[in-house]
Amino acid sequence: MDIFSAVFWIALVKIVFIDLMLAGDNAIVIGLAARNLHPSVQKKAILYGTAGALLIRIVATVVVLWLLKVPWLLLAGGVLLVWIAYKLLADQGEEHSDIKAGNSLWVAVRTIVIADAAMGLDNVIAVAGAAEQHLVLVILGLLISVPIIVWGSTLFIKLINRFPWIIYLGAIVLGYTATNMITEEHQLLPFFTEHPALRILFIALVVVGIVLAGYRKRVSHDKAVKKHERSYS
Repeated sequence: MDIFSAVFWIALVKIVFIDLMLAGDNAIVIGLAARNLHPSVQKKAILYGTAGALLIRIVATVVVLWLLKVPWLLLAGGVLLVWIAYKLLADQGEEHSDIKAGNSLWVAVRTIVIADAAMGLDNVIAVAGAAEQHLVLVILGLLISVPIIVWGSTLFIKLINRFPWIIYLGAIVLGYTATNMITEEHQLLPFFTEHPALRILFIALVVVGIVLAGYRKRVSHDKAVKKHERSYS
């Protein structure tokens, strides 16, 4: 993939967008881990913790890029990413009460790095899929998106709350990335190459299925919340 081509830059934008869509939990973890520190130390904890998390994420993504070359693992990664896309729509947010606030700089840094590594599987798989085996795209995408996650995630979350359709756009991008991984699986590629119409139909069906299933889950959750609120009013 030529670094000066439109395909490269479109893929880079897709990687940054995917990271931002999946960044909500990471921002919460950073805030919780550093909340007990003095303001002058908080910035260092966030900076060092994010740098450590970024390094681990780059290494993890490189490992996943290598693993995706193993037969059938590209298919497995694509199927997992379909589930991640659905969860993006279906999940209503989770509490992070298990994230303990650090009382010192390095305790907070350690908490940020460990928690981010534990929660970062979805980001790693999504970025690896969107990068299409291109290491430079992985590193550039993470270098651009991580600072935005640290300093702009709150703003992005508010933007999503104001314009809910952004979440659906993110799910569509993830769904397309997932189906692209599946159809690019080396064992299946000859079939989809011979039947391009079936490839397009497969991608469309999976993406529409993700959006509809996620939408129904969100509507069901909203109805349950309203019913619960009425029962206590």
